[in-house]
Amino acid sequence: MNRVESFALAAGEAPRVLVLGSMPGVASLTAVQYYAHPRNAFWPIMADFFGFDRDAPYDDRLAALLAKRVALWDVLQSCVRPGSLDSAIERDSMVPNPIDSWMATQPSLQTVLLNGGRAATEFRRYFKAILSNPNIEVVTLPSTSPAYAAMRFEEKRDRWHHALHRALQPS
Repeated sequence: MNRVESFALAAGEAPRVLVLGSMPGVASLTAVQYYAHPRNAFWPIMADFFGFDRDAPYDDRLAALLAKRVALWDVLQSCVRPGSLDSAIERDSMVPNPIDSWMATQPSLQTVLLNGGRAATEFRRYFKAILSNPNIEVVTLPSTSPAYAAMRFEEKRDRWHHALHRALQPS
């Protein structure tokens, strides 16, 4: 059995956006860093949008993101998954993170960005009440994973940038 555990929530003061993946892949779990695979588009997309160095040390990149009021977490707290592919996650093994209870304590939070189809599927499965909350926008975006090769980097970047712009524009 290959039970894997996600990371702790990474959130700064008064986050406006919560980015949710499904479950960190092997490279991320090994490095103990969100989106650590060298071909994952997440950090290049964020660095380009927010203007920080995509090659900066992980702690600096994470601090830059949190300072921009973007939090990171995963829909799943744990699951059985051999390897890194979301398609290998065993459905009956999933345990969700307590996203709903955390969000209830975050009045500044306005947008949830779901990183890929599996994150979206499991978010809809476990957090239906959030989907019906008129004060929270939930957006499914293309996966930044290198395993999702059906879309070019530029298209992923543009879709993510559009969603971030909408989520972070002044109210």
